[in-house]
Amino acid sequence: MRVVAFGGGHGLSASLRALRRVPGLDLTAVVTVADDGGSSGRLRAERGVLPPGDLRQALAALAGDDGAARLFQYRFGGTDPLAGHPVGNLVLCGLMELHADPVAALDEAAVMLRVRGRVLPMSRVPLDIEADVRDEDGKVEPVRGQHAVAITRGHVEAVRITPATPPACTEAVRAVHDADWLIFGPGSWYTSVIPHLLVPRLADAIEASPARRLVTLNLAAEKETASLSLPDHLAALTRYLPGLRADVVLADGKAVGDPEPVDLAAESLGARLVLAPVAVPDGGPRHDPSALAAALSGILTAGRGNDRGT
Repeated sequence: MRVVAFGGGHGLSASLRALRRVPGLDLTAVVTVADDGGSSGRLRAERGVLPPGDLRQALAALAGDDGAARLFQYRFGGTDPLAGHPVGNLVLCGLMELHADPVAALDEAAVMLRVRGRVLPMSRVPLDIEADVRDEDGKVEPVRGQHAVAITRGHVEAVRITPATPPACTEAVRAVHDADWLIFGPGSWYTSVIPHLLVPRLADAIEASPARRLVTLNLAAEKETASLSLPDHLAALTRYLPGLRADVVLADGKAVGDPEPVDLAAESLGARLVLAPVAVPDGGPRHDPSALAAALSGILTAGRGNDRGT
């Protein structure tokens, strides 16, 4: 079964760590390339490469070699020029300088880590995120940069990428076309999930794909979406891709509370709401890989015989 998961950062990593536990999946991660903070921002500015951090996290989440993944995730301490850089970011930077094509660099890194599946950028060129943000006084100002949008305390009125019509990664478009399931979330809604819907050719492929679609909702609000309810999260998807339809919305019952508003929002996408205990046992706002895998397995494998090509 061919599954394509969209996102970036910790949200996509959580989804991939769960998906890799589901047997029989051919996994492709399509990752945002707009990060401009921390190590990724430094390497992007200084070396001109795709920001490697979200790509690194996706590779590590799917790695079959735990030791190599641990090294990839190791972050240098101290105050010298290496401080703050994860080893994997530097390796990816080196591979992207060795290869003219960043997809070839990611494929070589995947071999090193014995990755189960494939990690692709949503575009071969670095992107930027901008948002119109309304502050507590009602004034709307533009906020530029993924990091700045992610930590904003205002209400995001609109989000966009620059350039506005970047080239989509051809391999990602092909994966979407061939997929049996497309998975969106969990993750930072405006800076990790929605950007995929703003790359025109990728958005067209998502809308046209005959695959089923699953949306996994977050367990807690983040700064950039603090003013959004869970139904608002679902409405935001169709605001940026009006033709988007889904089959399943997955959420944790404790995070949802009253399920009726979320159920109605799911229905507006053509989806059914599935509630499952997918948070870590201590009650923190983090997905438990085993619990999320169990929920995803039940959804993805139901009616497996009806999937294309199976």
